Formats: sequence, C-alpha cells, structure tokens
Amino acid sequence: MIKSIVLVADAYPPSRTSAALQLRDLAVEFLRQGITPTVITSDSGVQGSGEITELDGIRVLRLKTPEHKNIGKIRRAIAEILMPFFMIRNFRKSALKNTQWDAVVWYSPTIFLGPFIYYLKRCNACPSYLILRDIFPAWALDLGLISKGPTYYFFKMFERFQYSVANCIGVQALGNLEYFKSWSGSAHRKIEVLQNWLTPKSLSHCSVSISDLPIANRKIFVYAGNMGIAQGMGDLLLLAEALLTRSDIGFLFIGRGSDIDLLKLDAKNRGLVNTVFCDEINADEIPGLYAQCHVGLIALDVRHKTHNIPGKFLSYLQSGLPVMAIINDGNDLQSIIEKHRVGKVTTDRSQENLRELALTLIDDLSSNGDEISAGCKGLASELFSSKAAVDQITHSLNSVK
Repeated sequence: MIKSIVLVADAYPPSRTSAALQLRDLAVEFLRQGITPTVITSDSGVQGSGEITELDGIRVLRLKTPEHKNIGKIRRAIAEILMPFFMIRNFRKSALKNTQWDAVVWYSPTIFLGPFIYYLKRCNACPSYLILRDIFPAWALDLGLISKGPTYYFFKMFERFQYSVANCIGVQALGNLEYFKSWSGSAHRKIEVLQNWLTPKSLSHCSVSISDLPIANRKIFVYAGNMGIAQGMGDLLLLAEALLTRSDIGFLFIGRGSDIDLLKLDAKNRGLVNTVFCDEINADEIPGLYAQCHVGLIALDVRHKTHNIPGKFLSYLQSGLPVMAIINDGNDLQSIIEKHRVGKVTTDRSQENLRELALTLIDDLSSNGDEISAGCKGLASELFSSKAAVDQITHSLNSVK
C-alpha cells in the first residue's frame, strides 16, 4: 500500500500557474487521506542548491535550477533541458537525499523532467504516475509553432523518454487514449483518463470590483488565465464585437500571456467599449471575481488536434458559472458540456453563430439561472474533485506495484 509519495513539478505555490495550484490541491488531499506527501519543485530564486520549506503542512523541497519562466523561447528550451540535471545534482546535496518514498507522481508540462523521475525511481525502486495535461510537441506542430524537422524530433526524444519512465499515465480526455495505443501494450503500463481537479476555495475579497469598471451593471462574460497562442483568444474578441450593440453585456479578461498586448491593441482597433482587460490577480481572489460574473469563457485554437479540458473550466463550474466555449473540432470537452448542460459550446467560429449562442445562454440564465448554476457545481463535485483524483492515482499505483 502507498503510504508516502513524492510529487514533482516545475512550479508550486507561491507560483500562480494552474499547474502549481493543482499540485497544491493534490498534495493537500494526499495528506488528508493519510498518505504523506513531499513536493519537489524547481526554483531559480532559492539560495544555494535548494531549501526545504513547509506549506499547508506539507514538506516542500525547492531545488535550484536555471530560470525557465517568462524568458525567450530559445533560452527557455535550454533552461528546461538542463533543469532535471540541476535537480538531480542539487537533490544529492539536500537533506532528503536518503529519504524513501513508495511512489513518484509528476506533472507535465514540462516534458523534460524524465531524467529526474528516472533517478528517483531508481533510488526508491517504486512505481511512477505521470499526470499528462498536454501532449507536446504534437500540439505545437498542430499550431504551426514548429515544423516536422530536427527541433520536433529533438523534443519527441524527451517526450518518449518521459513516457518510458512512467508506469501509469493519466491523460485529460478519452480522445487522448488513442495516442498511447502502442505505449500501453505492456502489462506493466497503464493508460487512463484522469480528470482535472480543483479543490473548492472559500469566497474572499477580490481586488477587481466590476462595479467600478466601465462594464458595471451588465451580464459579465469573464476569462481569467493565460492569453497565448494556444488559447484562440481572437475568437473571444470576435464574440465581443458581435455583441457590441448589447449594452447589457460586458467582457472581462484577466491574466497574463504572450498575446495580451496584441489583444488589447486589437480590442482598441475594433472599438470594443464593452471589453475590459485587467492584470493577473491572486488565485485566492478568483472565487470573489467569479461571484460578480455570469458566464465563463473558454477558447482553444482551431488547429489543435489533441484533447484539452482547461483548468479554468473547473473553476467556472465550481463557482456555478456556465461556460461559453469555442473549441477545436472533436474535442471531448464538447460532449461534456452538452451532456451535462453546463453552457454552450461550438466549433463554428462565424460571428453570427457566436452571437446566437451567447444570447441563447443569456436567455437561459434569465429563465433558469439557479438550476443551471446548481448543475455546474454538481458536475464539478462529481467529476473534478481532488479526492477523486487522489483515489484514482493511488489505486493505479497500487495495481502496478
């Protein structure tokens, strides 16, 4: 039986990324269930080779690595490639170097943690579980960020090595299982759908007050999170433009990302007076933000061929917000939204279609808002809880020991 576990990721609170927050929720739930978790994460800001801290009653080892966030793509790639080797070297210097764990669990992205996971598995003679939240470099190829040349195959090498050190892989959606058909041929390998998870947060103060914004007293469509090329943010501005004549509807975009300046300029050029951009806020403020809103926005680039259940989808549901989702064709998210009636979803990016769906959703909320909100919260609790994730991971690890 699994009694102790080490969780590995390239980010952990106080980082505000969705990966960091998910790992914190997972670690807290392991602890609640009587399994002792230790978190190991990379951190360019620590002094010396690393430091041990405690957060939420959980031991966290932060290992010194090169900076790999908020830098240029080439520098980031080099830093991430080097990261696991820095982690191995600095782990050997840490007070935990002789600690024994019953299992290793790690989170991807990034795809480059494989060598460190291999090292930990060898030291502990234990099984491992890969929580895979996107399939890279496949999605980058789909979006045209890289071509099928040396760079692509270089990344594929790290991707394959990462899979080779996993006993279990938990993907986001049923549609991703086909990608691993050949990998899962061994009796010692298990591939399964591991739904995203999020622990409900209590309502607290939010530094963004919609009543003080130009879109006050409107039905608010909100997007909170990363604004980059993978998110298909242009479609959301197209939706905002389609609803410009509706003075009772507003759009709020909160977060960071590579495309945010371009999006602001695009919104200005389109004359989107119904749209407001705000800087990223602390994750603890998100429930307070969503309490002021009515619909959660999701957009995924049309060129995606892999399946993706965004973390923000869970946070919307937990707050009782139905979603307006513009996604890639064939994504499993479509069937989830339609089956459970938690919003509107489309792959048709025509402005007329987007306007019609959004207005239908607003009408539904006006006539049946309480029931829709309860359905969203119920689905979040049933399918996307931290408890369900920990139960599944623990069961899978015990089955391959």
